[in-house]
Formats: sequence, structure tokens, C-alpha cells
Amino acid sequence: RFAIMGYSIKAAHAVPDLHQAIEQTDAIFIGGGNTFRLLKSLQDLDLLDPIRQKVKSGAPYIGSSAGSNVAGPTIKTSKDMPIVQPRSFDSLGLVPFQISPHFQDPDPDSRHMGETQEERIVQFLEENETPVVGIREAAWMVCENGVVTLSGEAGARIFRRGEVPVEVKPGDNIIGFVGGPNAN
Repeated sequence: RFAIMGYSIKAAHAVPDLHQAIEQTDAIFIGGGNTFRLLKSLQDLDLLDPIRQKVKSGAPYIGSSAGSNVAGPTIKTSKDMPIVQPRSFDSLGLVPFQISPHFQDPDPDSRHMGETQEERIVQFLEENETPVVGIREAAWMVCENGVVTLSGEAGARIFRRGEVPVEVKPGDNIIGFVGGPNAN
């Protein structure tokens, strides 16, 4: 337990009753790591619905890396290795689109012979309808009152099934590019 900017912070593993802690907290932060392992832990601890409800009641949600992945409807756009098997890929669904953090644009000079992140997202969209936001380093999204604003220094690329990817810049409302219901 420690304090930052006047806030008391407790790590989940140090809290005896996670469900009670979620009910009593003012904000939720979920960091990075392996997305499959994170989702499995959230499922095993039965925390998806309590977190979802807390955020719907107005608590801020901050997700970093894998914590961003689990904010979307599923973790199907994670680049992580599936080191464990969650019960399903369904996650928090706090926004109506998939999030692909750490998005890297294809490098035309690369000698890498594997698929690019963009190619993998296009493959996802061959099988799924849900739009994908490829968010670059030094960028983040702020969701307030049904508006999802891209912030930070870098942009993002929006992928929709059967459409050419669209570039968005800081200040843009992501919802205007992905469509669907308003974010929480």
C-alpha cells in the first residue's frame, strides 16, 4: 500500500476481499502482462462483472497494455502468447471496439518475414465484425459521456471489416470512426 498524489493505492493481491475492495474503490487500474493470463485471473476471481458494474456506476478505469486489451469486448486482438486458456475470450466490454495496444505500422524496409500487426488485424476482421483501434505508443483514450477521445502524442489506426484503415489523431472522437453504441 502506498500513496501517489494524495491517493491510497492497494495492489489486488494484498486485498483480502477483492469484491468488497471493488465496491469501495474510487478507480480501477489494470496494468500489463500476458493478456490471456490476466483474463483467466479475472475470470477465476469472478471480477469481470464487479469491475464492469463499478465502471458503469462512474468509477474511472485505467488500463495499460493488457489492461487495455481486456477493456474491449474480447481479447482476440492480443499479440500475447496464449500461455493459459481462459474460459472464453470475452472480456470487460467497456468500449464497443477491440483495442490493439502497442500498434506498430508496417515497416517497408523490414526484413522480418512474418505477418505484421496490421495483417493480423485484417485477419481478425475476416472472421469478426468488431472494429479494432490500433493505438500507438504515447497515445491513450479517454472515455467520458459516450465520447472516446484519442489523447497523447501519437495517433491510432482504425480498422473496420471490408474498409480501408483510417488514421485518427489526438483530439478525435474514436466513436465517430468505429460507430456502434456509445462507450461507457
